[in-house]
Amino acid sequence: MNSYAEAVINALKEFDPRKLYKNPVMFITEIALLFSLYLIVFHQAYHLEMSGLYVPFYISVVVLLFLTIFFSTLGEALAEGKSRNITATLKKMKKETTGRIIDGTTEKIVDSSELRKGMIVEVRKNEMVPTDGEIAEGRGYFNESAITGESKAVFKVNGDSVTGSTTFLDDSIKIRITADPGETFLDKMIEMVEGSVRKKTPNEIALSILLAGLTLVFIVVTSSIFPLGDFLSDHVNLIILVVLLITLIPTTIGALLPALGVAAINKVSQFNIIAKSGRAVENAGDIDTIILDKTGTITMGERDASKIYPNKGISEEEMAKICYQSSYLDETREGISLVKYVSERYGELEKYRINNAEFVPFSSETKFSGISYEGHKLYKGSPHAIWDILGQKDNFIDAICAEISSRGGTAMVLVLDSQVIGAIEFNDIIKPWINERIKTMKTMNIKTVMCTGDNELTAEYISREAGLDEFVANSKPQDKYMKVEAEKNQQRMVAMVGDGTNDAPALALADVGLAMNNGTQAAKDAANMIDLDNDPTKLMDVIFLGKQILITRGSLTTFSIANDISKYFVIIPAIFYAFPVLSFINILGFTDPLLAITSALIFNTIIIPLLIPLAIRGVRFKPSTVDELLKRNITIYGFGGVVLPFIAIGLIYHLLLGVGILW
Repeated sequence: MNSYAEAVINALKEFDPRKLYKNPVMFITEIALLFSLYLIVFHQAYHLEMSGLYVPFYISVVVLLFLTIFFSTLGEALAEGKSRNITATLKKMKKETTGRIIDGTTEKIVDSSELRKGMIVEVRKNEMVPTDGEIAEGRGYFNESAITGESKAVFKVNGDSVTGSTTFLDDSIKIRITADPGETFLDKMIEMVEGSVRKKTPNEIALSILLAGLTLVFIVVTSSIFPLGDFLSDHVNLIILVVLLITLIPTTIGALLPALGVAAINKVSQFNIIAKSGRAVENAGDIDTIILDKTGTITMGERDASKIYPNKGISEEEMAKICYQSSYLDETREGISLVKYVSERYGELEKYRINNAEFVPFSSETKFSGISYEGHKLYKGSPHAIWDILGQKDNFIDAICAEISSRGGTAMVLVLDSQVIGAIEFNDIIKPWINERIKTMKTMNIKTVMCTGDNELTAEYISREAGLDEFVANSKPQDKYMKVEAEKNQQRMVAMVGDGTNDAPALALADVGLAMNNGTQAAKDAANMIDLDNDPTKLMDVIFLGKQILITRGSLTTFSIANDISKYFVIIPAIFYAFPVLSFINILGFTDPLLAITSALIFNTIIIPLLIPLAIRGVRFKPSTVDELLKRNITIYGFGGVVLPFIAIGLIYHLLLGVGILW
C-alpha cells in the first residue's frame, strides 16, 4: 500500500475517542464536531436559523472541524510512517543465524534463538555474529556495515562488544553472549522506534497540562458568552460559539504535539543512535555541562607507540626485547601498537616469548599491565602508577616522561621488578574539527570538561589546544562519577560519554549518558543512549538535536497561542456585529459576520498541515545563547503569530468574497 494512503487510513483510525482523549485539545475538537452535528439535527430546539444562508455555513463548520482533527492525526501518522520505515530497515538487519557452542572439545551448532547470556560461541572467518556479545578470546576485524552503514572494517580486541548480524573477517574468535533473545541491541532499537515503550517526556506532560488548562479557560469564557448574548439579544447561535471555542483553544500546537514527540525519536534514530527514552533526548536540550574523554573524543583515539627511550646503561635493542615481552599477551590497542612498533624496527622478536608467563591486564585503577613469571614482574604503565609501585622516582626517566607530556604525548614507564628499563612514547592526534565544536559549546554557555588518565602536563596541553574549560588528570572511574555528581550538585544538567565498565556508574548518574556500541555491556546498560557508529563526538550532535527539539516545540507553542489573539479580534466582533459599540475591535472591517467566522476557521484548519513538515523536520537551529534564542522566538513566532492570522484571514475573507461566497 502507498505510504500516504496508509497514513490517511491510520489518521482516520485515530478518530476513535479511546485514542484521541490522550490529546485533550483534539478531544475537545471532536466533541465540538459531534455537538455541531447534534445541533444541526435538532436545530429547532436550539433556535438555530436554517435559512439558505446558514445551511452552507453549518456544513462548512462541520467539514472544517473534521479536517482540523484529520490534519492533526495525519501529522502523527506521517511521523509514525517514518518510524515504520526505520523499523523495517532495522528488521532487515536482524537475521536468524546459527551459533557454534564450544564445550570442551565438542562443538554444537544451534539456532541463534537458543543462545542465552553467558554462553560462549566461536565465530570463524566470514561468519555472522549470531547475537550480541563481547569478545572473550581473540581479536580481529568486523564488518559492521549492516548496522552502521560504514564499509570500513572495525578492529576489536578482548572485552569489546560485538553486535549480532555483523560479520567476522579473520580466522576465529570466541564471544560471550550478553543478551537473551528479544533483548539484543536491534530488538531494543526496534521496540523504541515502534513506540511500544515510548512515554511522554516531563516537558511534554507539562505542555499537555498547560494546553488542557488553556482549553478549560476558553471553555469557561465561551460558555459565559452564551448568557451574555441572551441578555443583549434574542439568542446566540451555538454553532458560532463552538467555532469561537475551537479557534481560541491552542489547536495548532495541540494538533502538532503528537507528531513532535514521534519526530524526536525518529531524529535520534536517523543519527544512528538508540535512545532508551524520550526523556534522554529532551534532557540533551537542557545540558549545560559536558564531560568528555580524551582518547577517541578530543583526540583521534589511535594512540600509537612512536618512540622508546632506554634508561642509562640499557641499549635500545634490549629495551625493545623487554617491550615485546611486556606486551605480546596484551590485546589492548596500546599493547598491539607497541609490539608492532618494536617488531618493525628491531627484527623478529617472537623468540623472546616467555612461555609460562601470566598476563596482568590493564585496569583504570592500577594503570599498568604486563606479565609475571618465575617470581618476576614486568610492567608498563603510567609514570605515577610505576613510581607508586617502586616507592620512588627515577629522575632521568621522569624528566623524559615530563617532556613527552609537555608536547601532548602519553608516556609509559617500563619496569622489570625494581629496575626501570625506560620510557615509551605514545602519540595521538587532536581532532582538527574539535576546536570549532568546543567554541560552539561555549556559545551556548555549555561548560566543557575533559577527564583523562593522563598526567597533569598532558591533560593541560590537550585542554589548552582544544579550548576546553576544565580538565581532570589522572582520572579514575570514581573521579568521573564524582565530577558528574559535583556538577549536578551545582544544579547543572550533565552529559557524558563512555565505553568501559568503569564508566558505567558515571553514565548512570549523568542526565545524558552516551555509550559506544563497541563498548562493554555494563556501559551500554548504564547509558540512556547508545551510538551505533562508535563516535564519541556525537554527544555534541545529540545536544544540538535536543536543543532543536525543545526550540521547535517552544516556537510552535508560542505561535499557536499568539495567533489565538488575532482570531479573537476577528470572531468576537462577528458574534456581536449588531452592537456598534463593539465595532472598534473589528480591526479588519469585516462586514459579513458569518464569512468572517468561516475565514477564521479555515485559517485555523489549514495552518496545521502547513506546519506539519516543520514539526517533523524541526525549526532551523543555530547555536546561540538563551537570551538570543528567546528574542528570536518572540520576534518570529510571537509577533509573527499575531500578525500572520490577520493577513491570512483577511486574504481568505476577500478571496471568498471575490468568488461570490456570501453567507
